Amino acid sequence: MSNEKKSERRRVAVVTGGSAGLGRAIVREFAERGWDVAILARGREGLDGAVRDVERIGPRAIGIETDVADRKAVEAAADQVERELGEIDVWVNDAMVGVFGEFLDTDPDDFERAVSVDFLGFVNGTRAALSRMKPRNRGGVVQVGSALGHRGIPLQAAYCSSKHAIKGFTESVLTELLHDGSAVTLSEVDMPAMNTVQFNWVKSSLPKHAQPVPPIYQPEICAKVVVDVAERPRRRTWVGESTVFTIIGNRLGTRVADWYLAKSGYSGQQDGDPGLPTLRPNLYEPSNQGDQGAHGAFDDRSMRITPQTWAIRHRSTTYFAAAAAAATAAAATAGALRRATR
Repeated sequence: MSNEKKSERRRVAVVTGGSAGLGRAIVREFAERGWDVAILARGREGLDGAVRDVERIGPRAIGIETDVADRKAVEAAADQVERELGEIDVWVNDAMVGVFGEFLDTDPDDFERAVSVDFLGFVNGTRAALSRMKPRNRGGVVQVGSALGHRGIPLQAAYCSSKHAIKGFTESVLTELLHDGSAVTLSEVDMPAMNTVQFNWVKSSLPKHAQPVPPIYQPEICAKVVVDVAERPRRRTWVGESTVFTIIGNRLGTRVADWYLAKSGYSGQQDGDPGLPTLRPNLYEPSNQGDQGAHGAFDDRSMRITPQTWAIRHRSTTYFAAAAAAATAAAATAGALRRATR
C-alpha cells in the first residue's frame, strides 16, 4: 500500500459493549470524528442499531455478535474486523454485565459470570488488540474503568472486584510494554455513575429498582472523554467530580468511607419508583427486547456537562487559566510585601 493510500485510510476503532449505554455513545462519538467502527456485543438488535448510527453519520461499521468472555470468539472478531475494515488503531474495552445484591445472596455462578465478562472480557480484548498492534508498533487500548475500581461499594461485589482487577492488570501489562520500548499505548478512563440501560437489565435481588448512585452523568460527555483519550492517549483520566471525590476521599479516609457507604450505600443504589422500566436480565444472554440506545431511565436527573468534565476536555485552556491565576496571585503577593516593607 502506498503512503498516499495509507494517509487516506480511515482510522479503525473496536468498541466492546458498543450496542447500548456508554458503549453506544462511544460508537457514535468515534463516527462523528470520522472513524470506522467495529461494534462487539451479543444482542443483534442493538448491534444493528449501532451500525445504522455510524452509517447515518458517514463512516463504515460492522456489528459482530461476540461474548467477550469467550476468548476464541474475541480473537475471531478481531480477525473479521481487520479483514473487513482494516488494521485496528484503537480497541476500547467497555462491555459489562451486572449482579446487584449482597455477596452471600448472590448465586456463585452469577458472580463468576459477571467477573468473566467484566474482567476477563477486558483481558481477552486487550490480548486480541495487543497481539495485532505490538508487531506493528502502533495503536492503543482504552480500558473503561470506574471510580469503583478504586473504592468498593456494597451490593456490587462482582463489578467492584472486576474493576479493581482491571486496574492491576492494566498496570502490569503497561510496564511490560514500557520494558519492550513499544509505542503501543494503554490508557484507563475511570467513570462516574451514568444514565445507561444497565440499571434496567441488571440481575438484581434488591427490593427496589437499581439506580446509579447520584450524581448521575449522561453517557455522551463520558464518551467524548474516551474518544479524546483514544486520539490523544493519556495514562489515566478521571471523569466527573464524583470520581475525583471518591478516589481521593478513599485515599484520605478509608474507614470514614467504609462507615459512610455502610450507612448510605444501600438506599443510594435503589429507586422506589414502580414505573421504572425493567428488562430481562442480560447476564447470560442478551435481553433481546429491542434496541435500547445509549440512555437509561434517569434523563431528568442526569448532567450533560460539569466544570470537571469541561476542564479535562479543555486541558490547555484550563492550565493556561490556572497559570494566569497563579501569576496574578504571585504579583499581588509581591506587591503587598513591597508595600509592607516600605
